[in-house]
Amino acid sequence: MNTVFEKFYDNYHNDLYQFIFYMVKDKETCEDLVQEVYIKVLKSYDSFKGDSSEKTWLFSIARHVTIDYFRSMKRKRKRISEFFDWNEKGQLIQDQNPLPDEIAEQNEEIKNVYRYLDKCTPDQKSVLILRYIQSFSIQETADILNFSVSKVKTTQHRGLKVLRNYISEDQKKGGDTT
Repeated sequence: MNTVFEKFYDNYHNDLYQFIFYMVKDKETCEDLVQEVYIKVLKSYDSFKGDSSEKTWLFSIARHVTIDYFRSMKRKRKRISEFFDWNEKGQLIQDQNPLPDEIAEQNEEIKNVYRYLDKCTPDQKSVLILRYIQSFSIQETADILNFSVSKVKTTQHRGLKVLRNYISEDQKKGGDTT
């Protein structure tokens, strides 16, 4: 078991960490989710059939762990919003943590693109992160997301179009995005 973990950690840890971080944009949450991915990998490695590469299998698990995290956060937010009557109180709780884009990158162009990624659909965001940040091939991306190759291409095209539109809008407003 220890050698399995070392192999995955040595070969894929940086890519795995970056993928999850770009999805959740919080260092502590990212670290927790990465740990959860490794636990799932170690528990299910014996059942890995080899239908895809280990890297593709690992990122597929990472995607599912991240989706599960977002689903649980959605349920928590719903319970909290039902508990509080925000309209009556008129007060919002301010988050004291710095924004993820303030932490992640100091470069203004990257921060803008990163912000625009949040405006994409979850599928577009996943495809763009896997293709352009993680440098996966179209086939690997399709395998990880359980999409057809044509769906990856279409989703990538639409996601890039969304990013271009936001950049264009910023430039028209006088922003300095390139």
